[in-house]
Amino acid sequence: MRNAVQSRRDRPAKPALSRKWIIETTIEIMRAEGLQKATMRRVAQALDTGPASLYVYVANTAELHAAVLDELLGSLPSSDGAGWADRIEGLLGSYSDILFTYPGLARSALILRPTGTNSMSLFDAVLGLLLEGGVEPARAAWGVDLLVQFVTASAAEHSAPAPSDVVAVTEHVDANSFAGAVRNASSENTPHLSMHLDAVLSGTPAQRSSWAIRALIAGITATAVPSSTSYES
Repeated sequence: MRNAVQSRRDRPAKPALSRKWIIETTIEIMRAEGLQKATMRRVAQALDTGPASLYVYVANTAELHAAVLDELLGSLPSSDGAGWADRIEGLLGSYSDILFTYPGLARSALILRPTGTNSMSLFDAVLGLLLEGGVEPARAAWGVDLLVQFVTASAAEHSAPAPSDVVAVTEHVDANSFAGAVRNASSENTPHLSMHLDAVLSGTPAQRSSWAIRALIAGITATAVPSSTSYES
């Protein structure tokens, strides 16, 4: 005798759909299957609902991934200890670690910049450290934007492609393709690259990222901003 089909009335009631639940489910999928699988359709399937229900809370996959990143930023460690520049490097290094732990997340962040509570806290913390270092407020305000954008773009450059409904990617370029192109470049057409080949290709991604953050900090402290109209103008 076949088991009777369970009535919908007898099943446990599903929790009410919410933005928080959607984000938590997306993180679970991302950790188990990778970011490429964390699409609106896949998340809706895990929540036993239709994709249209999710659009009430998030506009698209890019916004969903930005919300996921903001949630993960809540786990960033506090920047205690060393000097202000060391703490900036440590804080942005932790931010970079999150992006590299979940490849492709940085690409989504570049498409739709996270603006949640934790993202604003990161921005505020870096700004506060620049001000602590004696950086003039206008330079610090522009500088924090530059530093966060650099770390995000750097991680995006080295990460896997984002899902197809976020960015149309026709081909995944190997991470070593640039190094190969440099090595194979004509010494006649690119004499400077050929002469300084070892320097151009030196350093690990972590070393180069750390150096770039320091170089940006040095530039921020030394470069005044021009007179301009409001950012929102």
